[in-house]
Amino acid sequence: MDEVSEGLKSAGNSLWEQTSSFLTWIKSFLTWENLFKLIGALIIIFIFWIIFRLMVRGIKKVPEKKLPKARSLILIKFLRYVFYVIIVMYILSLFGVKLSAIWGAAGIAGVAIGFAAQTSVSNLISGLFVITEGAIKIGDTIIVDGITGVVDSINLISVTVHTLDNEMVRIPNSTIINTNLMNKSFHSKRRLTVTCPIAYGNDLQLALDTYLKAANDCETVLKEPAPAAWIDKFGDSGIDVTVAVWFDPKNFLKTKSDLHIAITKEKALAGLETPFNRLDVSMVGDAPKK
Repeated sequence: MDEVSEGLKSAGNSLWEQTSSFLTWIKSFLTWENLFKLIGALIIIFIFWIIFRLMVRGIKKVPEKKLPKARSLILIKFLRYVFYVIIVMYILSLFGVKLSAIWGAAGIAGVAIGFAAQTSVSNLISGLFVITEGAIKIGDTIIVDGITGVVDSINLISVTVHTLDNEMVRIPNSTIINTNLMNKSFHSKRRLTVTCPIAYGNDLQLALDTYLKAANDCETVLKEPAPAAWIDKFGDSGIDVTVAVWFDPKNFLKTKSDLHIAITKEKALAGLETPFNRLDVSMVGDAPKK
């Protein structure tokens, strides 16, 4: 029983000593000098916050043609991090913390982290190039490393797209920088060419007129530039006739499908024949006797 009492008494004394030390530290901190420093720090933080908000508001007012949404979001995020760093450094310096030691430790830590996370650093640097270059934006249809998808987000580390099957794919920025990138939506107009052969003996001018009529009947085909048709080549079984149309990139699948349907329909109405692979065999000499 005495041992329990002694233990409780010792624990109580230890707790009281720690509480007293904490209260003493608070009393030493709550001086007029520190109070004025704290008030000054709050005023400076408020001023920086106002400046930050004004900069964010100014960025959001920039037209999307001059500053795409993806770039503005990244820029705002970068400014927010800068704001946090400035505030923390200011508060530390205000209360006598030596920033040189912090910068030295940060440099050593940065080297260690750099060796441990070379891939992430590579993606981060590549992300800056992707954002500043402006080769892609949200909503574009791109092809990267055999992946076709619509861009959903552009971040410092990666680009997120969804495929035609609505599968989410995350593409590292280093992959975008180091491989060929095809942006199907970069320009406001895109061209589609379709080649459909006709049989030998058909009227070639009639075929050209028929293909142009089929193209002009598609509602998603642009009138300017106008559709074009030409005789492409003479094949083994038929004559290849090609038609080219311009369309809005977002209407790719509909335009492609409608154009094939229209060509098939107009060919039938015009009486144009579709050739099939055929092999003519000529017998040399007498036919074998049975």
